[in-house]
Amino acid sequence: MNLESVRAFVAVAEEGQFRHAAGRLGVSQQAVSKRIAALESALGVPLFTRLPTGAALTADGRTFLPHARAVLVAVRQAVESVQRETRPLRVHVLGSGLAPAALLKDFHEENPDVPLEILLLSGVDAAVRALLDGEIDAAYAYLREPVRDIDPRLDGTLAHLEDFEIITGTRHPLAEAKSVTLAELTPYTAWVPGIVEGSEWGDFYGELADDFSLTIDATGPDFGMESLLDRIGASRSLVTFYGDRTTVAWLRHRSLKRVPLTAPTPAYPWSLIWHANNHHPGLRDLIRHTHEHAPHPAAGTDRWLPRPARPDLL
Repeated sequence: MNLESVRAFVAVAEEGQFRHAAGRLGVSQQAVSKRIAALESALGVPLFTRLPTGAALTADGRTFLPHARAVLVAVRQAVESVQRETRPLRVHVLGSGLAPAALLKDFHEENPDVPLEILLLSGVDAAVRALLDGEIDAAYAYLREPVRDIDPRLDGTLAHLEDFEIITGTRHPLAEAKSVTLAELTPYTAWVPGIVEGSEWGDFYGELADDFSLTIDATGPDFGMESLLDRIGASRSLVTFYGDRTTVAWLRHRSLKRVPLTAPTPAYPWSLIWHANNHHPGLRDLIRHTHEHAPHPAAGTDRWLPRPARPDLL
C-alpha cells in the first residue's frame, strides 16, 4: 500500500474536497484523484462517494479512516524518533498576510537559529487535527472554548490581541475622522467576503454584529484582499475591517483610509496552541517568546472581546 495514497485519503476525508486536499498536500487535484483511485483499487472497495459539493466517505471509508490516521502517525513518529532535533518547527498561521504570520516573523527575528516551516490550514478544527496527528508542532488560532476542553492533550496560551480598525475609501463620510466608535458604524455596511459559516472568525464577526447592531455583509465571491480593497476604495458607503498586524500593500491603494475604532476597540484574540507531549526544542523557544510578549491580563479593559476570551481579560 502506497503511503502517499493513504496521506491523500486522510486529506480528502478531512477537507471534504479533492481541491482543498490537493492544496493541503501541495500537489495537483489530478494527482490526488489518482492516489485515491489506486488506494480504492488496492483495497477493493470505494472509499468516497463523489458529490457536486465534494466527497463524502462511504461506510468502508469511515471504517478505514482511523486506521489510516494511525498509520500516518506511526510513520511520522518513527521518522521523528531520529530527526526531531533537526527538522524545522512546523507552525500553522492561517494566512500569510494575517497577524499570526507577523507574530511568527517576530519570533524568527529574535530566534533566527530555530528553523521554521510555515503551514496554512483551513482553520482551528484542521489545526487541532494536525496537532493531534503530529503533522504540526504549534498553531495560532482564536479559541471558542478552553483548549483543554477541545482536547485534554493540548495546551495553549493567549498570544496577541489584534486591534481592529476600519478601511474606507477617500470619499466615504468617515474617511477624515480621527477615530470612529462602533455606534457610529451602524448606518454603514461592513463588507467582509470570505466569512466561512461555522468558522471561528465567522463567530467573531457574528457576535460583534449582534452586540453593536452592525451590518456585516459576507456575501459575494472572495477574490482576495486586493479585489476587496479596490471595491472599498471606490465606494462611498462600504467599509471593511482591518487588523493592526495584517499585512497589506498599501502603496497600491492610495484611495484608502485607515480609521481607528474606539469606545471600545474590537480585538481578535489569537492564541498559540500545541500538543502537551511535543518536545521539539524549537517549540519551547516559541512558547517562551509568546509568554514574554503576551498581552497583560488587564489588556481587555478598553477593548471589546468575544465572550470566550472575556474570563481571562475582563
